[in-house]
Amino acid sequence: MSKLLKKKAPVPTGKPQATSKSRQSERVSLEAIKNNLTDIADVKYKQIKTINGFVTLIYYESLVDTQVLHQMVVGPILRQQETVIHAAEKVGENDLNQLLDLITTGYTIIHLHQNSTFYALSTFSAENRAIQQTETESTVIGPQDAFTESLNTNLSLIKRRIANPELKNKSYELGSETKTKVAVLYLNNLVNRENLDRLCKKLEEIDYDGFMDISMLKQLIEDHPYSPFPQYNMTVRTDMAVQYLLDGRIVVVMGNSQSVIIAPTSFFELFVSTEDYYNRWMTATLLRSLRFFGFFITIILTPTYISALTYHPELLPFELLMNLQESRDRVPFPPVIEVLFIELVIEILREAGSRMPTKIGQTIGIVGGIVIGTAAVEAGLISNMLTVLVAISALLSFLPSNFLMSNTSRFIRYIFILSAGLFGLYGQMLALAWLFIHLLNLTSLGNPYLTPVIPRKWTDLLDSVVRLPLGLLQYKKGISRAKTKRIRPLDEE
Repeated sequence: MSKLLKKKAPVPTGKPQATSKSRQSERVSLEAIKNNLTDIADVKYKQIKTINGFVTLIYYESLVDTQVLHQMVVGPILRQQETVIHAAEKVGENDLNQLLDLITTGYTIIHLHQNSTFYALSTFSAENRAIQQTETESTVIGPQDAFTESLNTNLSLIKRRIANPELKNKSYELGSETKTKVAVLYLNNLVNRENLDRLCKKLEEIDYDGFMDISMLKQLIEDHPYSPFPQYNMTVRTDMAVQYLLDGRIVVVMGNSQSVIIAPTSFFELFVSTEDYYNRWMTATLLRSLRFFGFFITIILTPTYISALTYHPELLPFELLMNLQESRDRVPFPPVIEVLFIELVIEILREAGSRMPTKIGQTIGIVGGIVIGTAAVEAGLISNMLTVLVAISALLSFLPSNFLMSNTSRFIRYIFILSAGLFGLYGQMLALAWLFIHLLNLTSLGNPYLTPVIPRKWTDLLDSVVRLPLGLLQYKKGISRAKTKRIRPLDEE
């Protein structure tokens, strides 16, 4: 803690503010502190009379527990002032900016009037949410604990599983206004140094006011921010973060955010669930294949319906074509309008259900889907066959374990629908060609997004769409493989 209060190299925070420089040159005094902490209702100035003179305690009431304050500061000062002073750290005479930052992060400042000196003691004791199981990435097999919004708790959950001094973590302070704490974790003997250097450089170059969640940070450090595809994996599961750390990846943890970032990642890994490694390899391969191929089925199922009815009826068997024509006798719209209508209705139901209380949202989703779907068919707005296809397509979009990939499939499906409505199967092929070209051009921390296919490393194929027995998965992934067996820490270079 002594290093924290003495002059040292600042934590990378992007571009510094001009106000910070002007405050840092001020001399520390009680009047200067009060002038900088005006209009803050919960800042307290508690004056205590001791045998050595008056002492003023300065702290944020919302960040400090009163009982902790009396046990750690008030009581010892009244009994033996020197004990508290030895435990605290002295603040420099010209470190006003640093002193104010300490107050806003839960420190109590002790001002000794007799010699006008200031000391800081950590008394932060804000309430934290208990460790619970996740509802967004739930599994039947495996650990059930998930990350919380506390940075220290999340670091503890990871370090309990990896009791190894090779597990390093670098600290950053991001957001010129919020000053959000961020930690970058990696295994020093496994990490790819090029990936680590790229990520650290991206974090150091960030200039943003503040972060409410780590998903905002993810968008700022992606290689291709205009792509619909997520270029980093995100999880709330502790075991999944540890699994990727053991593979040489980098995990980014942010204070006040439950999710963590895993970098780099590939397109195929967004369909991987941690439960795949707890299941038998045959079951894991089946489930992983369903997620992977379900992504492509969900984006081409309803567009194929449009193409077949509008441009290519010869694709369908005669009996099925007659049934479709019969079910569409009362539908006044062309297939593309029919599909867009029901797809937008599904999106509205999904969005409305997610914004309502859990029990009401589930009722709205189920009852609303059945009632509206049945009524739309009876009113002649859509056909029976389309109702089935849209329902299957909606279910397939939820198969990926990564929720961001589910959102991506929903967006891309509209591109394929419009392409099929304009050019039929030729439009679908053009959209599919665009999709593969786009994926080939994407990178994650400079690594090809379609790893392990591009570039191909045959050992990576053992744990791709097909997951072979764990005994064969002894190689680190090519996207995270370290070039040297042991890497020196950054501060030694």
